[in-house]
Amino acid sequence: MRVAMIGTGYVGLVTGACLADFGHVVVCVDKDPAKIESLLAGRMPIYEPGLEQLVARNVKEKRLSFSTELAPAVKEAAVVFLAVGTPSRRGDGHADLSYVYGAVREIAAAAEGFTVVVTKSTVPVGTGDEVERLIREVRPDADIAVVSNPEFLREGAAIEDFKRPDRIVVGVEDERARTMMSEVYRPLHLNQGPLLFTERRTSEMIKYAANAFLATKITFINEIADLCEKAGANVQEVARGIGLDNRIGSKFLHAGPGYGGSCFPKDTLALLRTGQEYGAPLRIVEAVVGVNDARKSSMARKIIGALDGNIAGKTVALLGLTFKPNTDDMRESPSIPIVYALQDKGARVRAYDPQGMEEARKVLADVDYRDSAYDCLDGADVAVIVTEWDEFRALDLERVKGLLSQPVIVDLRNIYRLDDMARHGFRYESIGREGTVP
Repeated sequence: MRVAMIGTGYVGLVTGACLADFGHVVVCVDKDPAKIESLLAGRMPIYEPGLEQLVARNVKEKRLSFSTELAPAVKEAAVVFLAVGTPSRRGDGHADLSYVYGAVREIAAAAEGFTVVVTKSTVPVGTGDEVERLIREVRPDADIAVVSNPEFLREGAAIEDFKRPDRIVVGVEDERARTMMSEVYRPLHLNQGPLLFTERRTSEMIKYAANAFLATKITFINEIADLCEKAGANVQEVARGIGLDNRIGSKFLHAGPGYGGSCFPKDTLALLRTGQEYGAPLRIVEAVVGVNDARKSSMARKIIGALDGNIAGKTVALLGLTFKPNTDDMRESPSIPIVYALQDKGARVRAYDPQGMEEARKVLADVDYRDSAYDCLDGADVAVIVTEWDEFRALDLERVKGLLSQPVIVDLRNIYRLDDMARHGFRYESIGREGTVP
């Protein structure tokens, strides 16, 4: 099957490469000539484990190509995926659909024969209806079916998620489109990937509801962590105790500095706005957004407290900057408000991240970026683990203690054991675990 993928961001590039790996012939289109030039040279615009090799293999096999020209790719395609950005609109939090609608107009003008246009971008409920209206406006004669097919990829595990999905949600209103989408995902039938067909608006809602629910789980366990610190309980054991209940599940019950990334922050805001538009306010989601924003700021206070409130002139070494490991994504990362707050209080901030420092430099100024974890820690007054990269999980603690000017660690991801830190003589602050180890 010939496929056009409009947009070569995170979703578009991963989806296009995976579909090509299934045997489809995929052209990924992007208006940014520099991005296409980099992809043609084999350089990935994002970091995702395994993606560079996946792209190279399928380019070599001539199943995957890249172009700045939308019309020729659409003309040849049976299925056109829309994977352009839908950032939060400034001022009101709505999803900005200008990129979607702009691409739709071009697709409508270029399409030939029966074509399925698939919205892969995260869009509010009812967007598919507007996409269909725009197509009819531009090309009343066009034989185009509009489908919703939201993505559920986790950054850092996106290829595995695509090839072994929990579910594939497809919102269709046209029986021919249903048949076509079944063919697109036929290779996944071998892995018994559950293909869930719904109405289009239901599909659009599933995406937002899923992300809001996961954001709620994260925020819930973070609030329980705060209570655990006050009450002398251990949040990790609490999370395990409730997660063993199959009705709750263990995933997304890891206390930390709050959620970030490209999806949860903007999708929760967009869902709130949708609820307001339909007169169905979402009070729980509203609380989640507020609590998460406040939590990121409170992490800086935790760091300052570890130095007895005296942070001015002190050097803080941050290990990890990205919002999660195995990505270079800095969007809405908890590290950003933490750095700002520490700098406002007069601290000197150092940082090291295995993949995210190039992106971090675009948003965080006056930070001393270092080449390794140990270089970052050398002479610092406190070490702060912000992102749980694997290389931070097994640091040489004796070496760390020797490098720091004083043995103080603030672990915002709870990756170390309390007894290990006590045995090595650290003052150790973690999240929701019995307060301080002196």
